[in-house]
Amino acid sequence: MRVLIRGAGDLASGIALRLHRAGLDVVMTDLEKPTAIRRTVCFSQALVLGAATVEDVTARAAASAAQAEEILAAGEIPVLADPACTCREALRPDALVDAILAKRNLGMRIGDAPVVIGVGPGFTAGEDCHAVVETMRGHTLGRVIYSVSLLEAMRREKDWEVHLVASEAGERVLRAPADGVFHRKLEIGARVEPGDVAGEVAGLPMRCMIGGVLRGILPEGTQVHKGMKSGDVDPRGQVENCYTASDKALAVGGGVLE
Repeated sequence: MRVLIRGAGDLASGIALRLHRAGLDVVMTDLEKPTAIRRTVCFSQALVLGAATVEDVTARAAASAAQAEEILAAGEIPVLADPACTCREALRPDALVDAILAKRNLGMRIGDAPVVIGVGPGFTAGEDCHAVVETMRGHTLGRVIYSVSLLEAMRREKDWEVHLVASEAGERVLRAPADGVFHRKLEIGARVEPGDVAGEVAGLPMRCMIGGVLRGILPEGTQVHKGMKSGDVDPRGQVENCYTASDKALAVGGGVLE
């Protein structure tokens, strides 16, 4: 079975790990210049470095669908710079997974493949995809939604749950302080304290709000806009977590596999 995943960031890469380990052929697409934060666990880095290994699985950049076939034959994951997923017609996947996490549907249709799965908000099960996989932490993380009625029920549940995670998420995420070019000051894995400067844009500092480990940060020279997610601090402080797929990514991957 062949699965095409739109997006190759950390959540999409967790999905790819679960599917690849289950014996499925996985192909991924992303931007030519990826903007993933957790670069140490993102297969999108293959487009930057030529190849990227996450845990025990290797992905390689593919310039075409034909080259993707060669990489699949070698037992690895091909990644194409193809955000519009134009390779779909040539690759003819059995399943299409939208894991861009844009919080809206950027053009995926239920007829694009025999199985079409939307990851996170912005999709409606039974209308633009066959199933939706929940990405919000909590009781329903990784749950598969097959009907609009269940989706609406879960949205109501999140209305009262969201305040429980909003403050923590706001403190963990580092956002660009201005429009411009991002300059990285710290490396992934650095231990940080509140007030430490992790990056800078247009002379303005991007400061950490909590202590812990810098789990992710944009690469040097990335073009950003004010408020764009540019870094992530893990308050648990375990450096080794920077180099393995997260519990969330693997849970969502389990939902996609289902």
